[in-house]
Amino acid sequence: MSEATELPLSIDELLERVRGDYERIEPLEAYDAAGAGEALLVDIRYSALRERDGLIPGALVVERNELEWRVDPQGSHRVPEATHHDLRVVVICNEGYASSLAAASLHRLGLHRATDLVGGFQAWKAAGLPVAA
Repeated sequence: MSEATELPLSIDELLERVRGDYERIEPLEAYDAAGAGEALLVDIRYSALRERDGLIPGALVVERNELEWRVDPQGSHRVPEATHHDLRVVVICNEGYASSLAAASLHRLGLHRATDLVGGFQAWKAAGLPVAA
């Protein structure tokens, strides 16, 4: 095998690698940053989970398969909140795994402050932070 050929990564190795490229955020810090207008919370959970567990008040709901198109400041399908590449986006999935891969994808689009919520929505809820039905 040549040096240029890389062995496939396991999902755990991939998560470790992408998480090493940015600092993840804890629920209380995310809550405070969003409340101060310093972060945009983006909930990428699918609808069945949102219906079952509720919503984070003020979080933008964007299905995972639309995330890059909605938050790319240069995209033709962006949400109004996606105004610049310096935007601090906090991606939230159910338990904090898929959100890590999503945050890494946003970094590749130039959103250098993108991060994800450690423990996802479940950690938010366990911390006693606001949840709407």
